[in-house]
Amino acid sequence: MIKNIFGSNKKKTKKGSDGCRVVSELLDPKGQDGAVQSWRVFRIMSEFVEGFELLRNHGLAATFWGSARLTPKDHYYKEAEELASKLAKKGFTIISGGGPGIMEASNVGAFKVGGKSIGLNIKLPFEQKLNPYTTESLSFDFFFSRKVMLTFASEVYVYFPGGFGTLDEFFEIITLIQTKKIERIPVVLYGKGYWEPLLKWFEKDLIKKYKTISKEDMELFQVVDTVDEAYKYILKNVDTKNVKQV
Repeated sequence: MIKNIFGSNKKKTKKGSDGCRVVSELLDPKGQDGAVQSWRVFRIMSEFVEGFELLRNHGLAATFWGSARLTPKDHYYKEAEELASKLAKKGFTIISGGGPGIMEASNVGAFKVGGKSIGLNIKLPFEQKLNPYTTESLSFDFFFSRKVMLTFASEVYVYFPGGFGTLDEFFEIITLIQTKKIERIPVVLYGKGYWEPLLKWFEKDLIKKYKTISKEDMELFQVVDTVDEAYKYILKNVDTKNVKQV
C-alpha cells in the first residue's frame, strides 16, 4: 500500500529506487521490491528525543549561526568568539551547529571561559565535522530535526555572515516570529556590510514595489556592527527571568 501511495508506477532510477522523493530520500527503500524501511521513522524520533533531553538540562541560551568557511584569521570569527565569551560569562549556554567557522568560534568563546558550549552537528560529506570545543554535543542525520533543536530553546539568535544555511535559518526564525508561531525574541544580525544589501532589497522590492511584507517586519531583527553593540542589545532585550524550558 505504501509503495502505491508514493508512486510505485514511476520509472525506476539507476539505483533501483522509486522516483518519488519521499521514498528515495526520506523513507530509504531497500530490497528488490522497494519496500519502505519503516524503522527510519524511529531514527527520526530518536533524534528529537535525544535533542530535547540534552536541551532540557540548560536554561538561558544563545544560538549562533554563520559560515562554516570562515577561519580563525577572519575578523568575524574573532568577534563571534568574543561575543560568545561575554555571553557565557553572563550565564548563557552557547549553542551552535557544531561545525567549523562561526560555529566553532562561538563554541571556542564559551569553552575558553569555562561556559557551557553545545554543538548540534549535521553529518555531511564535506565541510562539516564536529569541532572540539563543545562540552556537550549531538550529531544528526536529518536537517529538519537538527533545525528544531537549534531554534527551540534559546532566548536570542545571533546571525553572523554565512551562506545558504545561515540565510535559511534566518528566514525560518523571522517567519515563525512574524506569524506568531513563536514568541518574539531578539534576533541579531551581525555585520552591517554583509546584511545591508539584503535589507535594502527588503525595503525597495518586498515592501515598496511588491508589498509582500510590511514595514513593521523590519523591526523583527536588529543589525549590529560591534561586539559591544551586540552584547548591550542582547542584555537589554533578553528576559533572563523568563527562560524557556524544554
